[in-house]
Amino acid sequence: MATPIVRRSSNEFSQSKEPGKANSLPFATRRFAAWAAEITLVVTSGLIPFSIGVYANSRSDLNRVPLNPVLVVTERAIARPLALPVSYGIRNVAWPTNFLWTVALLAPVTISWWQLYLLAKTGSTIPKRRFGVRVVNKQGKPPGLAAVVVREGIGRWTIPISIAYFLWRYSFAFPNLGLFTFLAVLMVIAEGMGLPSRRGRRALHDQLAGTYTIDATRLLSPKSEDGKSRSQSPIENETDEWQEGNEQVATTSMAMSSDKPLHYSTETTSSPTLWLRIQQNPNLILFGVALVSMTAVLATLIGTQVYIQTQQTQRTAKQINSQQFLVLVKQLSPNSGATNEERRSAIIAMGSLNDPQAIQFLVDLLVNETNPILLDTIQQALVSVGLKAIPELKNKNQFLATEIESVGNSASPEQELRQKRLQLNQGTINKILAVYSGQTNGIDLSRTQLGRSGSDGSSLFNLVLDNVDLSGIKFKSANLNQASFKGSRFRGVGEDGRWDTYDDMITNLNQAQLKQANLTDANLSRVLMNGSNLSRATLNRANLSDARFVDANLSSAQLVGADMRGAVLENASLTGADLGDAKLNEANLYAARLGRVIAIGTILSHANLTKTDWQGADLSGAYLDHANLSNANLSATRLTGAVLRSAHLENVNLRNADLSLADLQGANVKGADFQGTILAPSKQDPADQFVQTPDTGSQSAVVQGVDFTQAKNLDAKQLAYICTQGGIHPRCP
Repeated sequence: MATPIVRRSSNEFSQSKEPGKANSLPFATRRFAAWAAEITLVVTSGLIPFSIGVYANSRSDLNRVPLNPVLVVTERAIARPLALPVSYGIRNVAWPTNFLWTVALLAPVTISWWQLYLLAKTGSTIPKRRFGVRVVNKQGKPPGLAAVVVREGIGRWTIPISIAYFLWRYSFAFPNLGLFTFLAVLMVIAEGMGLPSRRGRRALHDQLAGTYTIDATRLLSPKSEDGKSRSQSPIENETDEWQEGNEQVATTSMAMSSDKPLHYSTETTSSPTLWLRIQQNPNLILFGVALVSMTAVLATLIGTQVYIQTQQTQRTAKQINSQQFLVLVKQLSPNSGATNEERRSAIIAMGSLNDPQAIQFLVDLLVNETNPILLDTIQQALVSVGLKAIPELKNKNQFLATEIESVGNSASPEQELRQKRLQLNQGTINKILAVYSGQTNGIDLSRTQLGRSGSDGSSLFNLVLDNVDLSGIKFKSANLNQASFKGSRFRGVGEDGRWDTYDDMITNLNQAQLKQANLTDANLSRVLMNGSNLSRATLNRANLSDARFVDANLSSAQLVGADMRGAVLENASLTGADLGDAKLNEANLYAARLGRVIAIGTILSHANLTKTDWQGADLSGAYLDHANLSNANLSATRLTGAVLRSAHLENVNLRNADLSLADLQGANVKGADFQGTILAPSKQDPADQFVQTPDTGSQSAVVQGVDFTQAKNLDAKQLAYICTQGGIHPRCP
């Protein structure tokens, strides 16, 4: 590219107006400050509404609505390349949060394009103008939108971020986001500093776009032939962009003759551009084009031949399989006269055929055959086919289940025959899933009947998949009642081989029926169970961290020692469940129903328990420190020895609750209803001494420093206890 040279007379160059404080800084500093101000403006425009949205989402008095689908798509698009765990499904948020987070998404995009538009049309954004920095093309004019998109979109961001991402993704640093951020910042700074060359330091984005970053505080005021003065911004030397004080221009010299107006010459001081090389060497270009064309034609011919040969091979194999299939079907027909051994051999051969017709035939034969020996052989053949047989088995399963439901609960021989056929189908699916453990990602068993069928549970089939890897299976709306999944895994690592990344294989159990299912010690971390029915299920010691149970039914479920940290149980029903020693740190139980729950020693630190209903529950020794219990119903609950330090108890219903020996230090009890609440420690019943209460220091520290000024329905006995134990109330002496 030709380097522009500006000619002027040395005595006719004058500075612009006296620079301000910001413009008195070195040019490199001002350039970096302008760039930092642009980034800050974009980040702040998104961070402010996002933060307000987070605050609004923490409020319990706001209606909750599903998250905007645009935000869901954006979240997943960001999570995939960065290997982030994503919140699957559309979660509920406060209605202002939906609006504010949408603004947080659109505002940075809008401001970025506005800055690009200003840069394209004027050569400066507002921060650049403030710091006296300008971007021009080689003619000294604003660069235009196309050049700006190349400069900012490709040169400044895409190339350095892509290099940083490649180094991060395929190194030991993956998936550490801190190291990726460090690499990205390092690459962006390195790109902005430019690389040493004959023309001095010039940033890559300027080289790609053919632009120059100049000091706008230095203006030319040359005199034209008519004696009038006019101003024009010069293209500063690239070295001056980073080294203040270099008054001599290395590659962009400025000169002016006394009898000619300011102009640009095209004296080339650097290597010719690609276009000039093309013009100077047309024969070489023609040779290159011819070579590329011949290579493309040859590759097309070879590819076409390979495709034709592949198609021909597939047609031949399909024809052979079809012929073998017809022979085997004839041998398996009732009128063939074949012996049982011959029929068994034909069934095994049918299973070895790689043909969809053979799979469908075997699935149909499974429910029509009556010979027990042949039935076992058919199941073996389908198991040898493997996961390819699942779609046909699923279709037949749904057909048989529909037939059974249409007849009802009649005990007719026909109904018993249908039940037996369904059990054979279910047993075959059971065997395939057990044999191909860990290879089931993406298998769709939605709406299949794999549990007790019929409203009376008359089917004798029980799905048993203990210690099996079921990662990635779609069990949405499936019937898995009374199934056994002890020690099974419903989540696995994806292709990257790392946990907690976007490509994790996660089973979908949304709306599944899991009544009385046994999931002891199962790994259900991050699994989707929204709307599932887990009433009376056993989940003792199960890993349910970050799982989603929105609107799920966990009534009377056994969750002793379960790990439910970070789980989402919004609007879930846990009435009568046993949560003893369970870990629910930072779990979200917004508006969950927990009446008569046994939660002795349960850890609920930092959990969101807003609007939860705990009526009649036992929370003895539970850890509720920093938990949000705003507007919760804790009436008639047992909170003996519970830790409620710094808990949010605004407007909570504590009527007739037992708070003896509970630690309320730092708790906010504004608007809490204490009618009939037991505050004074009573003598512990020897029968309850097996409950280990937390160490609260001395009894006088239970309510010490707690402000009961705005608490409701405190009686004289409660006030006397509060005042004597260091609590705060206007009626205390």
